[in-house]
Amino acid sequence: ILAQAGLLGLLLSPTPYTLPKMVQRLTYRRQCRYNTKSNKQRTVKTPGGKNVFQSVQKAAKGPKCGDCGKALIGLPALRPMEYRRLKNREKRVSRAYGGSRCAGCVRMRIMRAFLIEEQKCVKQVLAEKMSAAKEVTKKGKK
Repeated sequence: ILAQAGLLGLLLSPTPYTLPKMVQRLTYRRQCRYNTKSNKQRTVKTPGGKNVFQSVQKAAKGPKCGDCGKALIGLPALRPMEYRRLKNREKRVSRAYGGSRCAGCVRMRIMRAFLIEEQKCVKQVLAEKMSAAKEVTKKGKK
C-alpha cells in the first residue's frame, strides 16, 4: 500500500520524515460568519488542549478636539457604548468647552472674541471722532 501511495521511498530515505498533522479547524462562535472589521477573532488554547476562537473587541480611539484634531487630555478612550455608561463628570473636563475642545483652542476662541469686541469699540471711537471733525468743519464754513 505504501508503494502505491509513493511513501515507501520517503520512509526508507535516511532523512527523517513525519507525516503531516491534521490542522484543527476553528468555527466562529457567534452568528456572523465573515471576516469583517467587527468580527475579529483570536485563537486561544483551552486547558483541555483544544484551540477555540475568542472574540476581540475593537480598539477604542479617544476623543479628539473639534478644532485642531488633537487628542483631549483627561478623558478615557472608550467605545461609544461605554461612553453612554459613564457619568457626566467622567465625560468632560471642568472648563468651558470641556470634553469638546482642547485648552489651547478655547484660549484662542476667548482671545479672538475679545479682540473682535475691542475692534468694534475702536471703530466706534474713530467714527465718533470723524463725525465730530465733520461738525467742526461745517461750523467753520458757515
